[in-house]
Amino acid sequence: MAISSALSFLSDRKRPIVISVALFILLSSLFLLLSPAPSALPFFFSPTSRFSSSSSFSSSVAASAPPQTPMPVSVPAPPQTPIPVSADALPTETPVAVGISDGSSNGSADLPRADTAASASKAAATARLQDHSTPPPAAAAEVTASVDTKEIPTGVSGGGVADGRGGGGGGEEEQVELPSWKLCAVGKRVEPADYIPCLDNVKAVNLLKSIRHMEHRERHCPTEPRPRCLVPLPAGYRLPLPWPRSRDMIWYNNVPHPKLVEYKKDQNWVKKSGNYFVFPGGGTQFKAGVARYIRFIEQIMPQIKWGTHTRTVLDVGCGVASFGGYLLDRNVITMSFAPKDEHEAQIQFALERGIPALLAVIGTQKLPFPDNAFDVIHCARCRVHWYADGGKPLLELNRVLRPGGYYIWSATPVYRRGKRDEDDWNAMVTLTKSICWRTVVKSKDVNKIGVVIYQKPTSNSCYIERRNNEPPLCSRRDGHSPWYTPLDSCLLLPAVSSSGEGNSWPISWPERLKIRYSTTSDNFSTQFSQEKIDSDTKHWNGLVSEVYSSDLAVDWSSIRNVMDMNAGFGGFAASLIDRPLWVMNVVPFDHPDTLPIIFNRGLIGVYHDWCESFNTYPRTYDLLHMNYLLQSLTNRCDIIEIAVEIDRILRPGRWFVLQDNIEMIRKMDRVLRSLDYKTAIMKRQFLVARKGFWRPDSTSS
Repeated sequence: MAISSALSFLSDRKRPIVISVALFILLSSLFLLLSPAPSALPFFFSPTSRFSSSSSFSSSVAASAPPQTPMPVSVPAPPQTPIPVSADALPTETPVAVGISDGSSNGSADLPRADTAASASKAAATARLQDHSTPPPAAAAEVTASVDTKEIPTGVSGGGVADGRGGGGGGEEEQVELPSWKLCAVGKRVEPADYIPCLDNVKAVNLLKSIRHMEHRERHCPTEPRPRCLVPLPAGYRLPLPWPRSRDMIWYNNVPHPKLVEYKKDQNWVKKSGNYFVFPGGGTQFKAGVARYIRFIEQIMPQIKWGTHTRTVLDVGCGVASFGGYLLDRNVITMSFAPKDEHEAQIQFALERGIPALLAVIGTQKLPFPDNAFDVIHCARCRVHWYADGGKPLLELNRVLRPGGYYIWSATPVYRRGKRDEDDWNAMVTLTKSICWRTVVKSKDVNKIGVVIYQKPTSNSCYIERRNNEPPLCSRRDGHSPWYTPLDSCLLLPAVSSSGEGNSWPISWPERLKIRYSTTSDNFSTQFSQEKIDSDTKHWNGLVSEVYSSDLAVDWSSIRNVMDMNAGFGGFAASLIDRPLWVMNVVPFDHPDTLPIIFNRGLIGVYHDWCESFNTYPRTYDLLHMNYLLQSLTNRCDIIEIAVEIDRILRPGRWFVLQDNIEMIRKMDRVLRSLDYKTAIMKRQFLVARKGFWRPDSTSS
């Protein structure tokens, strides 16, 4: 009866109001039940908002990465002496199981020759370097965001890019057509996890008419179709050990190549201890240890002054790079290089240890370094016939050695008396005299290992006064960078101004980093003013301290090596100089030639074309940095090919940082998220992407 009365009452007076309220409550309840949680709506984040403290990235990596691998990794105090440690005394981790499937082919073997495109790109880059070496003031002023965490949440973006692998885009911009990702199919005798497209082009190598001059170790890049495949992880791959611990030991599964242990078991290069490779600091020519060998060199020639007078070193045929690794303690930065597979994975060992290294060979083409770059060149039994082909290999060392610089040669011809060694020694005596190198010292250490040190002249007088013009003087400079350039058969004179300042030695390190004199790049006849260099330095110091160090979701404590993909004057590397890391400065071959300036500042770098693969093993860099380069690159090659190379070089769990316009950022963001990277866009000019452990398996489409 009460209900009937109530209904009767409502029907007479307030039935419409009650019915409306009931409908509103019902619809609201349905909306709340069916709507996603706010954390699932990344487009609610504004460009100025802080990164979310969500654990989405942590849980994603934890599901695919080794469960007990800490991320980030703290850096412990350096050990006093490298001691082999048994596996039982060290933390264990769960390995990652990896499957392998077929991928795209290597393609043709022809070398690229894009001279017209390179000239246009170089002109555009020159204009950028002269007028836009820093972002526009308005854009620079926008960089005000900060973060509370070093985690990158999935798909957080200030540009409206949707979350999820294969999604994204936004607006009316041109969409990137994403491929169906597959693992690379490689040729015979190539380890899939170690694949380097330009050095493992089996088809091209098989077509070579000769390998007498190490042609099979030189670059033979696939052209069309360029690789669009992914390199697999080695089974059981783990995050590398942190520096400085990594100098003395690395995970075996990260570089599972045990043959070098057997090859060099009597020379103390490397030993296997449980789950680790251990590096005792020995070498073929420094049997008492590399630290003692370095002291011995300074004792017989005090003028070398490691870390003050001598800052940049080139180590030829470096083995596992212990020489360069121990020189880091002396504030010396060494570019160690050797060919791929000459001794199994030696450069991969070096990079895994956290030591600068590059795959290269003195064969038929010039090294990717500028003229007069290195303070010292070192060769400890590097097995190069310096006097071959009219002395071309030694002429190449002469080209990259700074006037007044030293060549340290430790090899059997220096101290043995067999006929072959004596013939080699006599040939070197003749050749070094013909190129005006002066013998500074010749000595033996306590183990009877001989060392001879030569010095390159600082003036042209000796070259001009030679009785025989052999090797002949080069008639003129070729006007191009050494990228894909044949070795010289002539002697290149150092560039000397009328006042003689061209050959003056740089000021001592570390003051040398703050270069205080104008530098001329002879290759392109482009002079860069001191004002331009100072402005670039100030810009990067400010950007790194105010944005990169705090606002970007990058854990700098876990970074050992950085690659600056278009380094300019080296300002980014200079701004990081106080951190326990090193930077490989890359100057694109079609950009203004600033690499001589970078070396004058006491930094290292190379020339490269980013439409091709870099001369390094996969998974060898912790952070890749690209600054306003992507637009010009995509005029010559596809963004997919660029992203594939970035993915090949970058270690899992590490970072790619892109500064560019929003269109380029959105395109790259979409590609990287299709590779399961966790990304964030800041202020419409920074993309921060963190690589995971995802690889397409044998059933992936």
